[in-house]
Amino acid sequence: MAPEDTAPRERLLIVEDDAAFARTLARSFERRNHEVRVAASHEQLLEQLRSYAPTRAVVDLKLQGEASGLACVRTLLAHDSSMLIVVLTGFASIATAVEAIKLGACHYLAKPSNTDDIEAAFGRAEGTTEVALTNRPSSIKTLEWERIHQVLAETGFNISETARRLGMHRRTLARKLDKQQVK
Repeated sequence: MAPEDTAPRERLLIVEDDAAFARTLARSFERRNHEVRVAASHEQLLEQLRSYAPTRAVVDLKLQGEASGLACVRTLLAHDSSMLIVVLTGFASIATAVEAIKLGACHYLAKPSNTDDIEAAFGRAEGTTEVALTNRPSSIKTLEWERIHQVLAETGFNISETARRLGMHRRTLARKLDKQQVK
């Protein structure tokens, strides 16, 4: 038996509510000799953690329901503080990237990201000074979205309190959140 055959397999938990994308990621990581489980919500994540001890996790930022991917990051690190976590999002923003890293994620990737991108992100958990800087200005919509995410994170993802702090009606905020087809 070759030495690599006896190497412990990485145990990966994918927290993603897009079933097709989660299935594709899971198959791809299984082909790379990972033991993979999938959770589609924060509640399913809690169920998985009762019987499964992942060493790595891939977490979608925008999940259906009340809990966001950032709440999942917090739960995963409370379960195992040494776990490597990569956060994926279809709408990357500075505020959510900062919050994900502050909460303990090792990396933050914009979708579409593939298995190679995610594996590379796990490998770059320490960070680098070699990242290229850009001069692209942010749009008003991007700035608004970043502010909404920042306040959501500050309030523990309480939509009513976020709306109050932003000075908007709760339904207006809910519509804005629903309008963003973020996966």
